[in-house]
Amino acid sequence: MYILSIFTKKISSIFIVCVFCFASSFGQQKQLQDYISIGLDNSPLLKDLKNQKTVNLIDSLKILAGYQVQVNGISTNSFSPSSNGWGYDYAITNGTNFTQQVVATKKLVSKENLANQHEAIRLLNESLNVSGKISAQDLSKSITAQYITAYGVHQQIIFNLSLLDLLKKEVAILKVYTEKGIYKQTDYLNFIITTQQQEIVNEQLAAQYQNEIASLNYLCGIKDTARVLLADPIIKIEPLAEIERTIYYQQFIVDSFKLKNNIAQVEYNYKPKLNLYADGGFLSSFSYMGYKNFGASAGVSLTVPIYDGNQKKMQFNKIKIAEQTRQDYRDFFKKQYDQQIIQLLQQLIATNKVIAQAEKQIVLTETLIDANKKLLEIGEVKITDYILAINGYLNTKNTITQNTINKLQIINQINYWNKK
Repeated sequence: MYILSIFTKKISSIFIVCVFCFASSFGQQKQLQDYISIGLDNSPLLKDLKNQKTVNLIDSLKILAGYQVQVNGISTNSFSPSSNGWGYDYAITNGTNFTQQVVATKKLVSKENLANQHEAIRLLNESLNVSGKISAQDLSKSITAQYITAYGVHQQIIFNLSLLDLLKKEVAILKVYTEKGIYKQTDYLNFIITTQQQEIVNEQLAAQYQNEIASLNYLCGIKDTARVLLADPIIKIEPLAEIERTIYYQQFIVDSFKLKNNIAQVEYNYKPKLNLYADGGFLSSFSYMGYKNFGASAGVSLTVPIYDGNQKKMQFNKIKIAEQTRQDYRDFFKKQYDQQIIQLLQQLIATNKVIAQAEKQIVLTETLIDANKKLLEIGEVKITDYILAINGYLNTKNTITQNTINKLQIINQINYWNKK
């Protein structure tokens, strides 16, 4: 009776002791959010997107600078020799041209055109913002998934340590009963083999746990081989958002504005362009009183588009096709989103049912063990049946652990699609 009493009444205390020992051997405890924060901070992709936004701000300043007065120094010096009527036409070349000028030019642009160009930069940065949020969400999902996987192995280790500790204690007690002739030597050896098999399983789980932690560190860009203990991942389903409010849908909205901005820019590009210019300096052919050829000039140039081979229409057609492509991707995403959420919710319901059934089976298994303990004291229970009961308990607990992990993974995926 004492043997099975240990299993059914003292398993909680053994579990606590094993957890303490496990925590001591694996050292520092870390939270899921610790890994996510480090992973986001170390991500080169997120840093790249941030740098691209900074570059775009510089481009915005370049647009303003391009419409300021542009001043250039120009030096043109040419000599065209001729002899006996051979050489360039003197009426064209003047023989010698010597130009030293400072030229100032300024493009005139409407406020609407300038605002549209700045809007293009803003939309580009907005697109980068959305891409950054999606990339961060992708990375967070991957880190969370790997954390849950490692945590699942961690939970299996804790339970198997408690079971192994129990088996070792029962081996010692069973040895006494064997020496008294209540049980056969083969029964005792079978129990030892079961215990040794459990030790092998625990060694395999420990190695797997370290591999999972290494994969988690790799995802986060952490260079560390120290043993860690993972805290319980606190993951709950976030309230479902309307698809139009998710970050994945925002990209379609930004792309729509970008295409409208492109249409406006094409229109502005085909409007008349006015430039002002002024210059001053020395310009002479030295044909007559070259020393008096200092001067200045100013003027206005106007460019009016008349015909470009229908290039404007072609650009509009390209934008129209791009808009149709955007709508096709948007509509397909809506269908995928709805289907994905429904499928994940169905998986969550099915997983919860499996967990509930397994928990009921745990109660039945413990009842079976309780019944066997009454037979054990009078030597009528078979050790093989006892081992089968223990294995059944172990398998059922592993089923609960695996499905609990699956449940967390499903919630992680739901929250991924549900990000605002």
